[in-house]
Amino acid sequence: MSATYLQSVEDLVLNIHVNQSSGINCSNLQLTFCSSNDCDVTVFGINVNMNMSNGIMKILGVKNLMNKLRNSFEYTEATSHLVSATLQDNKDSSLRIRMDFPKEKLNYTIPRCVFWDHTMMDWSDAGCIVTTSDNYSSMCECNHLTSFSVLMAKGDQSLNMFEPILEKITSVGLGVSICSLLIFLTIEYIVWSAVIKSNLAHFRHTAMVNIAVFRLLADCSFLASSSPNILTDSWCLTLTICKHLFYLAMFCWMLCLSVMLVHQLIFVFSPLRKRVFMFFSSIVGYVCPILIVGSSYVYYKYTYNLYYDMKTCWLIYVRLLEGSIHAFLLPVGTIILTNLFSMAVVIVTLVKTSVPDSSKADDKETAKSILKVVVFLTPVFGVTWVIGFFQLMMQKDNPMYAFVVFSFTILNSFQVI
Repeated sequence: MSATYLQSVEDLVLNIHVNQSSGINCSNLQLTFCSSNDCDVTVFGINVNMNMSNGIMKILGVKNLMNKLRNSFEYTEATSHLVSATLQDNKDSSLRIRMDFPKEKLNYTIPRCVFWDHTMMDWSDAGCIVTTSDNYSSMCECNHLTSFSVLMAKGDQSLNMFEPILEKITSVGLGVSICSLLIFLTIEYIVWSAVIKSNLAHFRHTAMVNIAVFRLLADCSFLASSSPNILTDSWCLTLTICKHLFYLAMFCWMLCLSVMLVHQLIFVFSPLRKRVFMFFSSIVGYVCPILIVGSSYVYYKYTYNLYYDMKTCWLIYVRLLEGSIHAFLLPVGTIILTNLFSMAVVIVTLVKTSVPDSSKADDKETAKSILKVVVFLTPVFGVTWVIGFFQLMMQKDNPMYAFVVFSFTILNSFQVI
């Protein structure tokens, strides 16, 4: 609705034909005209300058609309004003406009000059640069005319210098993970008939193979989308859906494995029947991810909201409980909490079995068993992904942010199952 309003106001201003300098001044809109060769006008404290040979420049200032327009630039805060510039009776294709935006938030130090792209329904910085910036204002220069504003990033952006390193770590880690998963699946195929001696073994290996297969497919999709700038929109959408589906399916099979393990520990004398396990695990591992991904895509398509970001080929995070990323975060968060509970049950069961024997040797063996459980179950149950939730909750200027980002990248890209 806000984007439609902005488009309507721009069209209205474009169709206003004036012959002399005049203007409109109200609480949320300021409109001014300039017909001199060197135009220098001000709207809502924003100085606008442009050199032109002929024609009439129309400058419109809009207040209290910025926070209602979509902003996909991460870790940025919108200012309260935007400026729309149009020309009447001028066909010059090489125009440059300069705007001096007063800095509203002193603790936000990194400015970004942007314009509203009505096709993308989002802000874009194409053709706009920041020429100067200090504690009081930010000077923007653009080579086209439309609606402009400034997005401010908070704090130090030094983590951006580590992005190439993070990309290399991710690529290497995913390469190692893919090779390891292929080796694991090959071994499982060779020894399958030999290791499946009981229902419990069949349950465990079925879950592990499904986790490995979906992890492999998700990693391949992630690598294929690592350069979104060379992908078409359709390919970007396809890879986003694939990553969403495959990672969700991986976590759902992790849930099946953890629930099966806890059931076997608690109900020792009531083992799961093979048909029952395969039925319910198929529903959870195959049907549920398809329903979640399909319903979220349909919802965002028919509510005219963006399902994916073409800059990253991944789901969109706007703010808490807003954005398509929550169709991934909410089910994954629920699964991780369930798996943490399952891990706690396993550890408590190990401790209880060692209570009657109080010797130091038994205590050491129990500690070793608990350590083995934690080391083995942490990646298998997806517990390392908890770091990603901390990353989302932390501010980018937090001193621990870089450590959390590197930890998440290393632990999850090199994960082999």
